[in-house]
Amino acid sequence: MRALSGVIPPDRDRRVLALVTLAATIGKGIFLTAGVLFFTRAVHLPAVQVGAGLSIAGLIALLAGVAAGHLADRRGARECYVGALGIGAAATFTLLFARDFWSFLVPVTVAIAAQAAGMVVRGPVINQIAGAKPQPLRAYVRATTNVGIALGAALAGWAAQRDTVGGYRWLIVANALILLVAALTAVALPHVPPAGAQHPGQRWTAVRDLPYLSLAVLDGVLSIQYRILTVAIPLWIVVATGAPRWLVSAAVVLNTAIIVLFQVRASRNVDTPQRAGRTMRRAGLMFLLACALISSAAGAPGWAAATLLLTGIVVHTVGELWQAAGGFELSNELAPKHAVGQYLGVFGIGMGLAESFGPVLLVSLCIEWGRPGWYVVGALLAGAGLLVPPVVRWSLRTRIPVTHPEPSLSPG
Repeated sequence: MRALSGVIPPDRDRRVLALVTLAATIGKGIFLTAGVLFFTRAVHLPAVQVGAGLSIAGLIALLAGVAAGHLADRRGARECYVGALGIGAAATFTLLFARDFWSFLVPVTVAIAAQAAGMVVRGPVINQIAGAKPQPLRAYVRATTNVGIALGAALAGWAAQRDTVGGYRWLIVANALILLVAALTAVALPHVPPAGAQHPGQRWTAVRDLPYLSLAVLDGVLSIQYRILTVAIPLWIVVATGAPRWLVSAAVVLNTAIIVLFQVRASRNVDTPQRAGRTMRRAGLMFLLACALISSAAGAPGWAAATLLLTGIVVHTVGELWQAAGGFELSNELAPKHAVGQYLGVFGIGMGLAESFGPVLLVSLCIEWGRPGWYVVGALLAGAGLLVPPVVRWSLRTRIPVTHPEPSLSPG
């Protein structure tokens, strides 16, 4: 049992949160891995329509996240989290009835918007459970998220291997049921007092907070790195290197293992905005180094290419650990206590835009342009990281009034 103490949280609320997170992210892993296959292979929609629909849904989800955070500040984050998971389950089940573009677009938009809303309103719940030191719990939740996504991807792999309409449809049923279990389990989470209800005159302050918005944009630029692993590296391995193709899956497994094992440790000392800013700066530099290593695999012999790629993936993942730790701290600690949900929704816009437009940018630069494009992407990420500390200082100046010492009364 002692060996499990570092894996299973010691108190009830943390265990419930872990179970909800695991269930919700298994559903996310299923959708990320096999959603497109379901729409193209089972619903028989053209790939162009599926891509357009998912992009539209992603953009609407950005607004849904901000609105959900605002609602959580005034009605309670736990209740909003349960609602988001329940709506997501219902919308996912409705996908079984999709027959054309519009009957696909409406439920997939609701499902993705509910997923985005759930990610935002979960933040205040984590803060409520964690108390004065939320960073270790946030790191634990992120590690659990990666486990859940990996399990969901494994289930989706079963359906992809079968490649039958029935298999894909059963996968959607499983996704909806898992989300329903997550919603029912989330009812047992502690209530979060809606602090924003006591500040009715201060609405939508997050969208007018220029330093915070700037940090959201910088985090969004850094978040392009998430698509490097899922878009740029697989294509680079196949079209530009002599490395074995199994590295495509090995990259994901290696990344997931490092995050699960080290996210809590990497986040342990990132407990002030200043430290978070410096951590984000280091993350950007690590991404630059990773891009240089990965680009160097082109034209190298098979074993050398594999070594460069695996080293680059490890370096990249260290940067990811640091970015996640810094982003957690900045997004929460720089948000006013009465509007945490609203602020987290705004902070999530940057990452949402990165997920929407990152693949196009990475394919254009890294794949079509080649090695120089990798250096451009690395420089972009490093530049964003370097800008974070001064923007953090700007943000702190707008929040902490400068106090001046009393003038001396001694005779002069």
